[in-house]
Amino acid sequence: MRQFTVLFVCFFASCYLGVESAKILGVFPFPSKSHYTMGNVLLKEMAKRGHEVTMIGYYEEKHLPQNVSYRNIKVELQMNEGDKKVNFFDQGMANAYLITFFLNYAGGKMTNQTFNIPAVRKLLESGEKFDAVIMDQFIDDSFAYFAHHFSANHILLSTTSANSWVNPLVGNPAPPSVNAEVLLEFSSYMTFWERLRNTMFYLFSELNRQLYFFPKQNEVIKKNFPNARPLYDYLYNVSLVLVNAHESFNDPLALVPVMKNVGGMHVSPSGKLPSDLQKFMDDAKEGVIYFSMGSNLKSKNLPVKIRESILRVFAKLKVKILWKWEDETLPGQPANVKLSKWFPQQEILAHPNLKLFITHGGLLSTIEAVHYGVPLIALPVYGDQKLNAATAQQKGYAINIPFAEFEEARFEMALKEMLRNPKYKQNAEQRSKLFHDRPMKPMDEAIYWVEYVIRHHGAQHLRVAALELSWYQYILLDVVGFFLAVVIAVLYILKMIFGKLCCRKSKTVKSKTH
Repeated sequence: MRQFTVLFVCFFASCYLGVESAKILGVFPFPSKSHYTMGNVLLKEMAKRGHEVTMIGYYEEKHLPQNVSYRNIKVELQMNEGDKKVNFFDQGMANAYLITFFLNYAGGKMTNQTFNIPAVRKLLESGEKFDAVIMDQFIDDSFAYFAHHFSANHILLSTTSANSWVNPLVGNPAPPSVNAEVLLEFSSYMTFWERLRNTMFYLFSELNRQLYFFPKQNEVIKKNFPNARPLYDYLYNVSLVLVNAHESFNDPLALVPVMKNVGGMHVSPSGKLPSDLQKFMDDAKEGVIYFSMGSNLKSKNLPVKIRESILRVFAKLKVKILWKWEDETLPGQPANVKLSKWFPQQEILAHPNLKLFITHGGLLSTIEAVHYGVPLIALPVYGDQKLNAATAQQKGYAINIPFAEFEEARFEMALKEMLRNPKYKQNAEQRSKLFHDRPMKPMDEAIYWVEYVIRHHGAQHLRVAALELSWYQYILLDVVGFFLAVVIAVLYILKMIFGKLCCRKSKTVKSKTH
């Protein structure tokens, strides 16, 4: 009887809202766990709610509930030249301009390989139709072709806050005076010199996209689909952007109606810790520090000098440390340090004995810390980590030590400051209250807007008029040109009038003289 009631309620709600089972294609082949995680949690939840999901991804979901329609199309990508691997701890990766060139290369290689995966080609040639294509918006703009090919609503998922990669695609106003570039280390509250640097990098990035990256992505489309239209015909046809942001952990930024902040939708309710970890944390009378550099960065690859500095500092502490360490042994491991290649991060963050989280500043980890009210020491290395760390420090729940500026004394001082000063914990708890104080859960909001776009056939009424303007019209160059032309014309006419008056006056004076 209870099951019948639940089914009846679901059926009634579905009829009332006009929501039927939709066919959703997810495109998340970038070989980064954080990018895949964002798409996978959304699409898996949509499958649980009765939608038919197909996921193109570098990773594969193997833990699916029964009776859901979720099809994996796994892609194998070769992103490195030969055996050469990118070392993200390399100091050179801290340079935003060098990262841009690297992303140009990676984006071209990833998109072209994905289009040529046999399973992907088979899907493209299958004649299937989808109601929506949800894709990762990150160095993969040629994937906009998927939405056109399948006659589907085009939905973007931005794994960071509103940024210059996505803002122009939906006409979102984003002046570089307050919108910090993702690859730089600024919050929205910038000094003059920071605004100068931010504007210079914004101009460089936009020129790079328009003059190099977009043409290269257009070549990828033309190479794989000779009859396709130019990239620009697909690029700006976006119905919705789901943004991994929220005012509790990001600076508030302007958003056009098609952009929705759903930051935190990946956070799942905390489960039980394994018995050994539960005992370890319960018995930690002085508290516990959790240390993890995320999924892409490996602690085992830390430079030896920095690793030894961290160990010396840890050995002086009375608190216990959980360190995500990807090797079998750690030379010089202190007695108060427990190692594991993997930890249940959210369950650890939820434990009352956790004092702080030492992190690389990845956005997913930052969001989880805010969710549970845990202060941070951030050691950002590359990408948006520097922006996330700067923003967290500006909001008072973190201490930011850029990895390129790491010093043992500075690290030790930051640990002591955070363990002794309660303001960081208080600020983290305040941010957690803001995070939870929402009209609906971020996952529910994300799914609502996806279904809304499908119900309203692309929700064209949410698109701003700026998308109908060319770039020079948008920044009013035509209006400025008109005013300049009028001013020049007026000045010219005045010059002619004064010239004639002066000439007439001169003739009058001469005639009187004679």
